[in-house]
Amino acid sequence: MQTTIGITQKNTDAVSIQLAKLLADEVILYIKTRNAHWNVTGNNFHALHLFFEEHYKQLDELVDSVAERMRKIGHYAPATMKMYLELTHLTEYRERSNDGQGFMKDLLADHESIIEFIRGNIVPFAEEFKDYGSSDFITGVMEKHEEMAWMLRSYFR
Repeated sequence: MQTTIGITQKNTDAVSIQLAKLLADEVILYIKTRNAHWNVTGNNFHALHLFFEEHYKQLDELVDSVAERMRKIGHYAPATMKMYLELTHLTEYRERSNDGQGFMKDLLADHESIIEFIRGNIVPFAEEFKDYGSSDFITGVMEKHEEMAWMLRSYFR
């Protein structure tokens, strides 16, 4: 059945392409944060282990919400690692040490990249594609990434 929500098919197609990229970024960042949770080492292991757990739980919710937003506007979400790796703006892995600082620098860069990507889509979603719901939605996603980035950045100050 066709989705009839007051947005043209052409516009939902354009928005869904960007949401698919965001979903891929969210999944890759989720996996990288899980990696940090599992593999962090050092004298502050326990605190960082819990910190990364908190972050991957938040990212898990974001992954689900982005996929569900795609479904709400009538599109299917990509759901394979192959698709995610083709769509993502992030690198799957960077050389770094397994200490907290190495993981945090890598994850912070990814959050900041996602924030910039989202920020670049807020106005086009609303003004060009007339999808105010998706514009509002990604603004909320951006705010969550801003908070997680702040927490990571605070480690270095």
